[in-house]
Amino acid sequence: MSASTDLAAAHGSQEQEQGQGGGERLDVAASVLALLADRTRLALLHRLGAGEADVTSLIEACGAPRTSVSQHLAKLRLAGLVTTRRDGRRIVYSLRHGHLRRLVDEALNVADHQIGSLPPHD
Repeated sequence: MSASTDLAAAHGSQEQEQGQGGGERLDVAASVLALLADRTRLALLHRLGAGEADVTSLIEACGAPRTSVSQHLAKLRLAGLVTTRRDGRRIVYSLRHGHLRRLVDEALNVADHQIGSLPPHD
């Protein structure tokens, strides 16, 4: 059995376990997308897609006040989208997984198409 067949089978069994509409799966996906629907959080996630960063770097990247950035990071951490580690006195943030980086990149690609009136493509 090929890797793509294994992957298709895994996704098929996942869909069967979750029912026709994917109930919980759709709810969680909607929650993730709702978190991305904020400009500051989107900017933070975009910056973290380039690699881990501390709060000072993230403030510079998104241009929001420290208190705002800290609150948004707390929401992202509680949602399980970012992780933290201590480096001396600094807290360093990173994306939990590459799927989120790709999701943010694709959202920005859609924006590029709309802003630049680029033709649709796959």
